[in-house]
Order: sequence, then C-alpha cells, then structure tokens
Amino acid sequence: MSAFASTIKETAALVEDALDGFLPTRGGPLGRVVDAMRWGALDGGKRLRPFLVIAAADMFDAPRSRSVRVGCAVEMIHCYSLIHDDLPAMDDSDLRRGRPSVHKKYDDATAILAGDALLTQAFEILAEEETHPSGDVRCAIALELARASGKIGMVGGQMIDIYAEQKEFDLAGIEELQRLKTGALIRFSAVGGGIIGEASADEVGALTNYAEDLGLAFQIVDDILDATADAETLGKPAGQDAEMDKATFIKLLGMDGAKSKAADLVERCKAHLDRFGAAAEPLKGAADFVFERKN
Repeated sequence: MSAFASTIKETAALVEDALDGFLPTRGGPLGRVVDAMRWGALDGGKRLRPFLVIAAADMFDAPRSRSVRVGCAVEMIHCYSLIHDDLPAMDDSDLRRGRPSVHKKYDDATAILAGDALLTQAFEILAEEETHPSGDVRCAIALELARASGKIGMVGGQMIDIYAEQKEFDLAGIEELQRLKTGALIRFSAVGGGIIGEASADEVGALTNYAEDLGLAFQIVDDILDATADAETLGKPAGQDAEMDKATFIKLLGMDGAKSKAADLVERCKAHLDRFGAAAEPLKGAADFVFERKN
C-alpha cells in the first residue's frame, strides 16, 4: 500500500467513527430515518472531501478534533446530495457504492427526509463550540459551506446539469456546471481546512486555486470512468452520461483530450501548493489520487 493510500485510509477511519457517533441508532418511527441516514452516510466512499479538510487543517497545526468535525459536516452534505441525486426524479439510480441506493433500500419519502436531515445536521455540527472556540471562525466555516452547498454552489450546479440534458453546452458551460455541482464542495473542503486552521487570506487563496483545479480534474476523471468502467468497479450504474446524452468533457473533448486536460489540471493544482513546502505533500498526493482512481 502506498503512503498516500495508507494516509487516506487512516483519515477515512477517523471520519467513519465520528459519523457513527453523530448518527446513533434510535428506536420507534424516528429510528427509520436515522437508519436511512446511516445507510447513506456510513460504510462507503473514499471520504476524499473530509481528507482534504483534515490535510489542509494539518498544514496549520489545527487539532484533529476540530478538522474531523468539519470533515464530517461536508461529508454529510455530500451524502445527502447523493441520496437525492439517486431519486427517480433526478438520476433514477438504484445502486450506490455497490449496494442499493437509499430510496431502494427504504422508499422515496424516507430518502428525501434522510437527505434533509443530513443537510441540517451538518450545520448543527459546525455551530457547536467543539468545532472551534471562536464563534467568528464557526460562522465563517458555516457561511462558506452554505454558499458551496446552495444555489450558487452544488444545488445550482445540479439544476444546470438537469438543464444540460436538454441543451448543447460548450466547454466553458460544462466547466461552469462542474465547478458548481462537483467542484464547490471540493473547494469548500480545502478552504474549510484552512479556515479551521486560521490560515491567512493569501494561504486560503492558494488553497482555493488548488481546489478549483482539483474539482475540475475530479469531474473529468468521473466522466472518463462513466464511459470506460463497469458498474461493478464503479459501485454504481455505468454509462449513464451517454445514455442520458449529458453534456460531458468526453462529449466535447474526446477521450484523449479529456485525459490530457485532467493531467494538466492535476499538475497545475499541485503547483498552487508549492508555497507550503513538504506540509502540502498529502494534498498533492490527493491530486494524483484523483487522476489515478478507478472508481
């Protein structure tokens, strides 16, 4: 196992334990939505976004007890978005992370409520004093995540993505779509780590530039995998982009062009971190991981 693979596995375990603690099982009718939240949030995924939070915060010597909480918050937002994306009204996907999606395991209404509850709890976690003793820092992180998650971030990107199924988009249009739909939470993750570590404005700016390019590279690789991998490898249905005639980097650039653009973005995003020296190696490793991933 490579050093980076070991590191991301270690942070994923920290996040898994913390999420389990945030989502204790309950009895009675309330227990059903909690079970659905757990089904959607636990036992799966690479935990890339929490890793970015923790690795960025580590560069500024922020306590892990704080950065793991921020990582859990962004992972809850990410998982809520996947639960809702899989619904029949959206991507209509029966499989997520190699097992039934939440609405297939439970039902549509429970899946909607589970997503809503994860979204809400993310901000509850950020608002609690354990996240940071400074109310100003907690407010800054909550504001950043709200913007990344809402109409000028992930939700807005999802709306454009639905619209993109009916319109032809040029490269600039697809880049804008993905900077919102996928890139916004990735950007928050690196920036949130800087905020929790009380980084300077210039340092946060470097993290922003890194994450902007990383998020775009991530989505290009996602498009490549959707076109080339099978459902068993991906843990979700494959070939949906072509089937739905979605606007993708593959559609505009071709396979070779998309791979070349992703490689260029990865090198560019690593260059944004040179100012941090050896402390940035985990974040640079994340960029290589994004480019080389198989699911």
